[in-house]
Amino acid sequence: MSIEQFIENEVKSNDVVLFMKGTPQFPMCGFSGQVVQILDYLGVPFKGLNVLESDELRQGIKAFSNWPTIPQLYVKGEFVGGCDIIREMFQANELQQVFKDNGVPVKEDAAA
Repeated sequence: MSIEQFIENEVKSNDVVLFMKGTPQFPMCGFSGQVVQILDYLGVPFKGLNVLESDELRQGIKAFSNWPTIPQLYVKGEFVGGCDIIREMFQANELQQVFKDNGVPVKEDAAA
């Protein structure tokens, strides 16, 4: 399986996927950590994939999304954005709406 096939399979078979540096339990960069905090606050279950474990994955996800930085968040197979975009969308309640529109539950108290 090529790295492109692996990435495509991950984003299509998981509702929410975060390509990040480190793991959800132990982020290895502040930007990945911020996105994990937002997802945890919203109570959104997600799969974290550590790009530091594989240079092929790290380069492959950048080519796959045509986006130069990590982390990268995918919801229902669609690329949503990196840390700055996710943070801005969260603050404007747009991220919560993306999850709702895609049938991904968020904590009620976090949705207000």
